[in-house]
Amino acid sequence: MSAPIFYTPDVQDFLRLASGLNQDGGNPRTKQIIHRILSDLFKAIEDLDITPDEYWAGVAYLNQLGARGEAGLLSPGLGLDRYFDMRMDAEDAALGVANGTPRTIEGPLYVAGAPVVHGHSRLDDGSDTAGHTLIMHGTVYGADGQPLPGAQVEVWHANTKGFYSHFDPTGEQKPFNMRRTIIADAQGRYKFQSIVPMGYGCPPDGPTQALLNQLGRHGNRPAHIHFFVTADGHRKLTTQINIDGDPLVFDDFAYATREGLVPPLTERSDEASIRAHGLSGPFAEIVFDIRLSALVDGIDNQIVDRPRLAA
Repeated sequence: MSAPIFYTPDVQDFLRLASGLNQDGGNPRTKQIIHRILSDLFKAIEDLDITPDEYWAGVAYLNQLGARGEAGLLSPGLGLDRYFDMRMDAEDAALGVANGTPRTIEGPLYVAGAPVVHGHSRLDDGSDTAGHTLIMHGTVYGADGQPLPGAQVEVWHANTKGFYSHFDPTGEQKPFNMRRTIIADAQGRYKFQSIVPMGYGCPPDGPTQALLNQLGRHGNRPAHIHFFVTADGHRKLTTQINIDGDPLVFDDFAYATREGLVPPLTERSDEASIRAHGLSGPFAEIVFDIRLSALVDGIDNQIVDRPRLAA
């Protein structure tokens, strides 16, 4: 279209009307956000000459995205989750806050209420017979570099099919399989036994993968393990590690790989190591220490309030 109209008084007045800026009621912050989003969308329609057909295809896509419950999957796939982490990194840099263990995205598959154990836990229930035994352990350190007894380490990961309990379409996993909350021991140590997870891909028939196909991108994640780590006087850490050796470690469609979050995976087959962990055969071992950062002026400025499943 050769007649741009976005900056005309009629359109600008209409934007204010549509976003409620001319009304006394409602929420001022919501009005501010909607006005900006509508303005950017109107401007994009004009700049890119988006047709009504293209617009309504987008509306249909959003309906499909919601019906499939994939908005939380598309968000990291388009880099939005990573962008929020980048903003928090920049805020920390401006405040002079030094992070120990890097933050990275939460993902959409956390479930609140996992069983609480002290020091050591078995995460998997043994039902995934294809699983290779994993022992993962480390120490949680505070901002002063000292171990943090009683730190809370929430951990969750997928099985060898790339499925998480509570979200497994096969129905094979029991509630809270491969999910625990571990309370660090008197030396700040945590440890768990599980299986080496596998990565997963977006549902191939879903709207997330459909959009990624349009972008020429894959929708796969490397194998990884998620963590929430909290302790008194410290900020909550949201992070995850990728499994060393996975071919997609540095090609994660969700952009969650960061330096310092790919600890070595060591295969152990010697009898001494097997006996030391009370096992009966070879296993993989990951050692991963976690370093938290202090509150900022007594406040945890990296708590994220978002909808999460609770079971």
